[in-house]
Parts: sequence; C-alpha cells; structure tokens
Amino acid sequence: MMMPEDIRDGLRDKLWNAADDLGWASLNDSERSRHYEKWTKDPAIGGRIAHFMDPRKVRVYIKDSLIKPYERARLLASEPEIWRALNMTAPTEAAETFIKPHGCRLEDGRVICWGKSRDWKLVIMAVYERGKSRHEGRPFGAVLLETGKTPNEAARNLVRDAATRLGVEKLAWLG
Repeated sequence: MMMPEDIRDGLRDKLWNAADDLGWASLNDSERSRHYEKWTKDPAIGGRIAHFMDPRKVRVYIKDSLIKPYERARLLASEPEIWRALNMTAPTEAAETFIKPHGCRLEDGRVICWGKSRDWKLVIMAVYERGKSRHEGRPFGAVLLETGKTPNEAARNLVRDAATRLGVEKLAWLG
C-alpha cells in the first residue's frame, strides 16, 4: 500500500521544520541518530509511517525519503550565496550539473562544487576529479557550507593547503 500524499507531505513538513529548529546541518552523526530513533518511535511520525510499510523500514524511510531531500533542498537554496562567495554571477546555463556533491561544469570548462564543511574532502576531490576528467575542464571553485567541522583557522589552513595542491583556484566558506 502506498502512503497518501497528504500524509507524506504533512510528515515531511513536520520533520523539515524540526530539522530547521535543530540546526540539522551542524548536528554530528550521533545526534542525528538520536533524532532518527526518536522520530521512528514517535506514534505521530514513525507510527503513522508504519501503517504503510514494514515497521522495520520506518527509520530508513525517514532518513532517505524525508530528511535527505531536506538536505538537498537546503544546499540548492544556497546557490545564490555560492556564486557570491566565489565573486561570480550565477550562470544562466551549465554545460553539466552534478550531485553528491552538488556542482556544475560551466561552458568554459570551470568546475565548481559545494557541500557541507564536514564533507570537505569529498567536495575538494570532486572539483579536482571533475575538472581533470575532461581536457577542457579545470578545477575552479569549491564552497564549503560551515557545519562546525572547520571553524578554526588551523582546520581551514589544512583544507586550503589540500585545495591548493590539487589546483583548485578558489575556495570559500559560507556560514
């Protein structure tokens, strides 16, 4: 049996509001795990979902179908800030777009990627790999949305050094 859209959308809205209130992007994995567990056991959330699927799959459903889209939406909502952080105007069209991590290859070959600071290695490496995978490509910019993982100068210097060694031309932090 499929979950009715109004129930799914209501649960999604409730969880997205809760995630906003919790500062979801800045929570560590164990804190997130506690909230997944709480939501799974909550009769108004997990209990409602369990009416439409095997109760053992409720936690995975909450995580993959309700919260992951929240995180993606928050990253996409940051796009205007990303272009400003790189001192660029937003492109009208990209030659290619990416997810995991988010990014694009511009018509001139520049590759830009962005993601949470907790995923800085993935973001920096994606810029490098995507920029070097094509002859006309170039690893241009990375923007990290600060989640509390690189707040101090020593951590940022390590990230800057890695980006420089990989030929990433611009690196910026948001938040």
